[in-house]
Amino acid sequence: MRKPVSTSDIKNIIFDFGGVIINIDHQKVENAFISLGVDNFDELFNKVLQTELFQKLEKGLITQTEFRNALRDISGINVTDEIIDFTWNQIIGDYPTERIKLLKKIGNRYKLFILSNTNIIHYDYYITQFIKKFGFEFQSLFEKTYWSFKIGKRKPDIDSFQYVIDKNQLIPEETLFIDDSLQNILAARQLNLIAYFLKPNMDITDMFEAGVLKDNIVTKL
Repeated sequence: MRKPVSTSDIKNIIFDFGGVIINIDHQKVENAFISLGVDNFDELFNKVLQTELFQKLEKGLITQTEFRNALRDISGINVTDEIIDFTWNQIIGDYPTERIKLLKKIGNRYKLFILSNTNIIHYDYYITQFIKKFGFEFQSLFEKTYWSFKIGKRKPDIDSFQYVIDKNQLIPEETLFIDDSLQNILAARQLNLIAYFLKPNMDITDMFEAGVLKDNIVTKL
């Protein structure tokens, strides 16, 4: 059994990205595909999941071209690469300014990391959007950023968490992991990471006060 955790024990924080730092809009991407003539979006999405197409792209196992061609085959739509990228990127929402201010503030107290399941198409888009909005590099907010398509590992696979731990010699009992997916939280806990499930009605800004984790956060683990 894990010993009681105090917020004062936490020295490192690993953040998920989508739904935690940047907003995600599932309805918008569905509407975008429907506007291309994909009336059966749920069926399309299920076929993509069954072929593990997203997972392969997120692990860097297939190229952007292979992904786009497969998506055209599955959906039956014959559109350009640019239209596919634009449509699929509609899932990406905005960066709430208060979250970025928070990351700047807490970076003085904690070592911050990113561990995200993502792909090169989305990555290129939201990294560019960040620079346009804030005028500096997103990665500068963190010690290190780990993107699944770059490291060849994705959550909830245990080796994705172990990779970050090993690369930075982190002590799991001193490391908080924040994610909005329960399966990722349960996987992280297998390695003794202090894992916090960010529910849909919560924001990471709710977890801190004056740049420090609130004491009641660890009681909700």
